[in-house]
Amino acid sequence: MTKKLRVALQMDPIENINIAGDTSFAMAETGQERGHELWIFQPHHVFYEEGKVFAYAKPLKVKREQGNHYQLGDEKLLNLADDLDVIFMRQDPPFDMNYISAAHMLDLVSKQTLVVNDPFWVINSPEKIAPLLFPELMPPTLVTSNKTAIKNFREKHGDIVIKPLFGNAGAAVFRIKPDDGNLGALLDLFFSASNEPLMVQAFVKEVFAGDKRIFLIDGEPVGVINRIPKGNDIRSNLAAGGSAEATELSEADLAICRAIGPTLKERNLIFVGIDVIAGRLTEINVTSPTGVRAYLSFSGINLMEKYWDAVEARVG
Repeated sequence: MTKKLRVALQMDPIENINIAGDTSFAMAETGQERGHELWIFQPHHVFYEEGKVFAYAKPLKVKREQGNHYQLGDEKLLNLADDLDVIFMRQDPPFDMNYISAAHMLDLVSKQTLVVNDPFWVINSPEKIAPLLFPELMPPTLVTSNKTAIKNFREKHGDIVIKPLFGNAGAAVFRIKPDDGNLGALLDLFFSASNEPLMVQAFVKEVFAGDKRIFLIDGEPVGVINRIPKGNDIRSNLAAGGSAEATELSEADLAICRAIGPTLKERNLIFVGIDVIAGRLTEINVTSPTGVRAYLSFSGINLMEKYWDAVEARVG
């Protein structure tokens, strides 16, 4: 019998989630079914004091009944290094300084308590930066805050997509066609709001046939769904109105997984979701990948069972 683990989820407020599609809830549900003790807290409940990291946490029980899907016990002060076996870092992006600070706090306890994904490598593997290690797998890509470089890239590739480097859920993603005169105004808008670089990519027209989300556990592909944009929207994110359908891994998909898998495993990025359009890698999601409930509905396979196998093996 598996050892009963003391497990905490650092995540967004559980009362606001949609349990039909929420992957963090699926993690908690499967962990509870395995007999593990669950706790929950948010990043603002965590604090460092005199060499130790603590959190005001509450015991958690979950039930698959929307609106009545959780039960919280009395709040308790936990020493994250001494009182827990596992911490799931599952709050949603944006990947901003608040997110990075939260990861630094968990990194301080990661040698005593298993934190997944590894907070050091979460900090150093942003979703759109990590793929840059594998340029041969990506569409033509530019990362910059230089307007001239962006305009030259547009002249070279014609049809382009512009997106915030640290955005999420498809927010502020724009397609600029060759005859679109709005590029200058759009760049002014972006850079008046932030001095962060942008990612610019050659538009991959096959996106309308779907953007695959491939799930990897311990660097190995374990499942895939296809996300279809709504209408003429180029964003396939489920949070942006995209819809999921069943699909299979192609040879090109498997080649991508073989190329990046060893790096994910080396970085202790246990549960990862990558985005692939027509055999080209666009993102490596390590913060809070989603989509496992959609995969379950198509395949009947609960990927959280495999995930917990990997987690329990790490603790053991």
